[in-house]
Amino acid sequence: MQFYCESLTAYQRLKTREVRIGDLLLGGLNPIRVQTMTTTDTMDTMATVEQSIRCIEAGSELIRITAPSKNEAENLLNIKNELRKRGYNTPIIADIHFTPNAAEIAARIIEKVRVNPGNYVDKKKFEQIEYTDAEYAEEIERIRDRFTPLVKICKEHGTAMRIGTNHGSLSDRIMSRYGDTPMGMVESAMEFLRIARNETYHNIILSMKSSNPQVMVQAYRLLIKTMADEFGECYPLHLGVTEAGDGEDGRIKSAVGIGTLLEDGIGDTIRVSLTEDPEFEIPVCKDLVKRYEARSQKSEAGTDNLKEEIVLAQASALKIPYNPFEYKRRETFAIDNIGGKQVPVVVADMSKVEKITPAHLQSIGYTYDAATDKWTIGDAAADYIFTGHQLLDFALPGTLKVITYPAAWELATDKGKYLPIFSDSGFAVAEQISDRLNFVMIDCYSDTTIVNDDTFLDKLANDPRVVLCLSSKNVNAMQSVRRMFITLMSKGIKNPVVLITDSNWQTPDEHLIHFATETGALCLEGMGDGICLGYSSKSKLENIKSTGRTYLEVKDIYQFTNNTAFSILQATRTRISKTEYISCPSCGRTLFDLQETTAKIRAVTNHLKGVKIAIMGCIVNGPGEMADADFGYVGSGPGKITLYKGKDVVKKNVNSEVAVKELIELIKENGAWVDA
Repeated sequence: MQFYCESLTAYQRLKTREVRIGDLLLGGLNPIRVQTMTTTDTMDTMATVEQSIRCIEAGSELIRITAPSKNEAENLLNIKNELRKRGYNTPIIADIHFTPNAAEIAARIIEKVRVNPGNYVDKKKFEQIEYTDAEYAEEIERIRDRFTPLVKICKEHGTAMRIGTNHGSLSDRIMSRYGDTPMGMVESAMEFLRIARNETYHNIILSMKSSNPQVMVQAYRLLIKTMADEFGECYPLHLGVTEAGDGEDGRIKSAVGIGTLLEDGIGDTIRVSLTEDPEFEIPVCKDLVKRYEARSQKSEAGTDNLKEEIVLAQASALKIPYNPFEYKRRETFAIDNIGGKQVPVVVADMSKVEKITPAHLQSIGYTYDAATDKWTIGDAAADYIFTGHQLLDFALPGTLKVITYPAAWELATDKGKYLPIFSDSGFAVAEQISDRLNFVMIDCYSDTTIVNDDTFLDKLANDPRVVLCLSSKNVNAMQSVRRMFITLMSKGIKNPVVLITDSNWQTPDEHLIHFATETGALCLEGMGDGICLGYSSKSKLENIKSTGRTYLEVKDIYQFTNNTAFSILQATRTRISKTEYISCPSCGRTLFDLQETTAKIRAVTNHLKGVKIAIMGCIVNGPGEMADADFGYVGSGPGKITLYKGKDVVKKNVNSEVAVKELIELIKENGAWVDA
């Protein structure tokens, strides 16, 4: 395999080994399966059955249930029997962490077990231990001895297995040799996979999950490359972003990570981990997966489009001028506040507003006070506004600039506030251009002339007044824009780039998934110095607010789009504008009401820009899964909370009634608090 997927420029599913989970086939070229995990107490049989049914009827094709001890593992039989009695044959997955004995019991009962190689045999005590090669080899043998019995049971009973690595729960042994890295995640899983293959057991799925989409994407890519190089084949992949949170932020973070991989044809089953009831995860999964159904059929049938054949033929000899297994921002020069080492800018497209007033700008972070004649600027305030043909008849806030079409720009008296946007051919023949900053739109490889000839770029190359605006009308828009970036980098063209992403979808949820997937995928690769989100003519804006509610309710489409843009930059760690919450999705191990507690913590801390707060339901998902959080709130027993600073315990067994207040005090003591 040249890279980590079948094609960088067109959608093509990565063909993985097919596995069977009960009556369900996964991997190969089977449909991408969607799944979720129950949040009930596994010992409460009827509650778990009822919640499982709600998830199945919402569309979940697999149901995962926690089994932290032998008792829960044994009770899976009662849960399974009740579901089967009611006519539900959906495969059940047992989620195992620290207890091999529970895994061995569950593997005889249900269709699939999930083990975490970071804590199945290895332990994590946050100790830095040096291992000699001999000591390391001894530990591998110890793992082999403890893991092999489970492999044999699974093989005997036809039970599938997921080897699920989590970034936050790498063992001390792996950390000592590989550090807290994607390569450490890969090797953690590969150790277990090699043991299973040695037993000729192949009914295996793998995952590389992290709360940081950058780390997650790099780990999956490295895993694919490692499997292909070592085995000449790839096992099916379960995709997910751990502890994504709730609401729009949770959906965006999940879509950025999962969608980036799906765009490249990677992924055989997905789970969106939200701090909400599990049935609400399924519509998000469906919105992600349905984007690829038509593409998948086309890739299997082969393309009959001459233009796409040319693109594929040219791409076969493509060389990537960057490392796809690590993050490095594309090198650009700066023009005003765009490019160089500056954070990506946000451009608000308000060109469909017939008459823009100061009140409209409140949607994008600017609030005007007529009494004082002053503007208040929020942390998530757009940097530019695109108005199309419209000039504004009021004084603008000091930091905001306006982008218009050339004819309107020529009429503007303040050429510092107003800037022109041209088509690529329009800029080449324009009689007037800005001597400061010009935006030039390029429709990447949607035009057959561009497919065959990109010498037009030479006319724009490294012009210190030109910011490129890249988009594509192709179905594979992300891949087409990525290919243009590869061309720019190969030619040594360092102009800054604004990513333009339009949505053809209808509901708020669909728009959110589309924007986060296509724009987030490029941001994760270090591509883009700004983003602009909008809606195509196929997307009826007047219907967005009245569409049947799936999750999101949109009162102001421009506020929705602006918030989405900043949330995508936050999720990709390219521009921080608000507090980040690393919140687990709850399960049968959770020791408090996660949804209620998350809401309480968010309400009093959501003004702490750049602070990362983890809210974890139990000690299993606690110190490890928090990964790089600044502060942690972790369930340690019924009604008891342990507070962390980073990975260090600061206060143990705090009563839950006062734990939120104690968390605030901890943040204050460490100098991270500011008044709202």
